[in-house]
Amino acid sequence: MNRPNPSFLKPRKAPQQARSTATLKAIHTATIQVLIAEGVGRLTTARVAERAGVSIGTMYQYYPHKQALLFAMVEQQLETVANFMLAAAEQLRGQDAATVAEGLALAWLNAKTSDSEAFQTLYGIAAEFDLQASMGRVLGQMTEAFSSLLAAAPDAHFADRDAVAFMLAVLIGGSVRMVLDAAATPDNLACLRQELPRACRAYIATARQ
Repeated sequence: MNRPNPSFLKPRKAPQQARSTATLKAIHTATIQVLIAEGVGRLTTARVAERAGVSIGTMYQYYPHKQALLFAMVEQQLETVANFMLAAAEQLRGQDAATVAEGLALAWLNAKTSDSEAFQTLYGIAAEFDLQASMGRVLGQMTEAFSSLLAAAPDAHFADRDAVAFMLAVLIGGSVRMVLDAAATPDNLACLRQELPRACRAYIATARQ
C-alpha cells in the first residue's frame, strides 16, 4: 500500500486564538458527521466546510486536501486514546502490581473498543496512513506511564522496570490491535477481555524480583 508521507499531511497552521480553535473544532465535528452519514468515499473538504459553516478558504488555511484532514482526525484519535490511558494510569497509582497490570489491560481495551460510531469510523481509516512516528510517540508515553506505575506498586520490584513497562505496553497494545484488525467478533472481544488481564498479571508475576 502506498501511504502518503506524513510531512505532506501536516496542517498548514495551528490555531492561535479561541476563535480559530472553535473553527477547527467545528471542522473536526463536521468531518465526523460527513464520514458517518456518507462514508469516506464521499467526503470532500468542500462538503466538510459547508457542514462546518466555514468558507473553503478557511478550510484550506488548515487542511489543503482531504488526506491532510483525515490524517489529523486519526492523530487526534490516537491522542484521545493516549490521554484516556494516562488518566486510567493515575487512577491505578499505588495499587499492587497485579491490579495495575489488569487495570491497564482493561483500560486499553475499553479505550480501543469504544462503541462510539465516530471512533470505529476513524479506526477503519487509520490503515491508510503511515503512523509509525505517531504510534512510536504513544508507545513512549505508555511505557513511561507504566514504568511510573510499577515503581509505585508496593509489592513488586523489577530488575529492569522500564523493560517490563515496555513489554507490558506491547503485550496489551499488540493483542488488542490483532483482534481489532483481524477478527473483532463479539466472541473474540469477550475472550480478549477475559484473557488479556490474566496474561498481563502472569507476565508481571514472572517479571517481579
